[in-house]
Amino acid sequence: MACQTGDEIHIELRPAEEITTKWYEKPMAPQGIKTYNPAFDVTDHTLITAIITEKGIAYPPFRDSLANIF
Repeated sequence: MACQTGDEIHIELRPAEEITTKWYEKPMAPQGIKTYNPAFDVTDHTLITAIITEKGIAYPPFRDSLANIF
């Protein structure tokens, strides 16, 4: 909640091996291939109409509704 926009969020890049070889019996891509493996992505806030949690459903404004259910 400290970030005003998604542009302020640092997105960790994960190792290429996680998507090329780590979980598979055989390599899933040629050795040395360039990869892009972000740990997560950022969804534009205009596309989010609610956040569903184990405590309930939060609706905009999220700062208030999330504070109320947690």
